[in-house]
Amino acid sequence: MPRALVQRLEDLLAAGVSHVPRPPAAAQAPPLAAPTPRPAAEYTAARAASPAQTEPRPEAAATGGDSVAPADAASLSVLQAQVSGCTRCGELARTRTQTVFGVGNPEARLCFLGEAPGADEDRTGEPFVGKAGQLLTKIIEACGMTRDEVYILNVLKCRPPGNRNPLPEESHNCRPFLLGQFDLIRPEFVCCLGAVAAQNLLETTTTIGRLRGQMHDWRGVKVACTYHPAYLLRNPAAKADTWEDMKRLMAAMGRPVA
Repeated sequence: MPRALVQRLEDLLAAGVSHVPRPPAAAQAPPLAAPTPRPAAEYTAARAASPAQTEPRPEAAATGGDSVAPADAASLSVLQAQVSGCTRCGELARTRTQTVFGVGNPEARLCFLGEAPGADEDRTGEPFVGKAGQLLTKIIEACGMTRDEVYILNVLKCRPPGNRNPLPEESHNCRPFLLGQFDLIRPEFVCCLGAVAAQNLLETTTTIGRLRGQMHDWRGVKVACTYHPAYLLRNPAAKADTWEDMKRLMAAMGRPVA
């Protein structure tokens, strides 16, 4: 026995300590419960985002990404009711006529994503109903589809005053609703219309000119990026590029067009 231990025991005996009580056995920890499987509606949160050749948005880390979420919505109608009562963006809530949720097939393979409602959309409550919307309808029909087959929605659900671009905090506030729509629709493909839509969905600062011309992967969803119909109305020469983007998208969907 080591001398130091012997000396310690002798000191304890000299102090009148005859025994040292044994500490009680630690209570057995209850077994861990088996994890509960996640419902299919949460598929987007479980998929890793890997957009092709994109640069991350600097504000993504500061805002905490997608940590702010609306209450679980069992259907698009429930989520739409949450959107209609949203006042997260004070200016937009005060100036809107109504929210603009989305329209189309709730089980669509393809979604078209724009940036925000305009005056016509704010008045009617439906996205892409003005001149840009009429051009979008022609593009959809040229691809051999109808508006009823696809789903059309925007990054923002309220019209920004003067049709200005969405502010970063407005896009962040509305993003949980956007993700909720994609969770419920579960599209295989998304076509981003314009830089604002593409940069917000893919969380990048890459220009639309660099984003178009290829397919991106966003949480397992294939994403095509092209010019906004409003831009095409101002720059008709860009329609040829948009048509090439649509042909690439249709080929990826297994519905090639000439």
